[in-house]
Amino acid sequence: MPIIQIVVASTREGRIGRSVADWVFEVGRERGGAEIELVDLKDVALPMFDEPNHPRLGQYMNDHTKRWSAKVAGADAFIFVTPEYNHSFPASLKNAIDYLHNEWLYKPVGFVSYGGVAAGTRAVQALKPVLAALQMIPVLEGVSIPFVHTNLGADGRFNAPDGLADATKLMFARTEFWIARQASLYQGR
Repeated sequence: MPIIQIVVASTREGRIGRSVADWVFEVGRERGGAEIELVDLKDVALPMFDEPNHPRLGQYMNDHTKRWSAKVAGADAFIFVTPEYNHSFPASLKNAIDYLHNEWLYKPVGFVSYGGVAAGTRAVQALKPVLAALQMIPVLEGVSIPFVHTNLGADGRFNAPDGLADATKLMFARTEFWIARQASLYQGR
């Protein structure tokens, strides 16, 4: 069964991303079709990029990089759950991407963005050229959540508006579609 990792991009205190990612995780798990893993960059806790060698070489010196490499290499695809910071995505996500190279190559990536009126869509648009440099396949069917704060319960849990679960299931289906077509390019490396 393919593995899709849901990556929580925001690492700040008071973030909404973990609540959104927990909901996405449940939708994916209930849907079936892939093994779903939740990867929280706050827990991964990478320092700012500190490897002496270019990531393309795969000659990692630091244990945190070796652990991150193994985690990403084990996935068949990703769903990035990201807010929008100043018309872009969080530095924590850029840093996590930049640590590696071959581990990302050719893999599909879906997006769940959230924010205010723009629903994090500019973060996704800023991400796409970065991911293109890694020859990743952006899944067209993404999920954008406007005014995300209005969908939080008193307990901090994300309460999805009507129709969002269907859009999320479609994103998972399209991600799996691309896994089936891309897997031969990255498996066995």
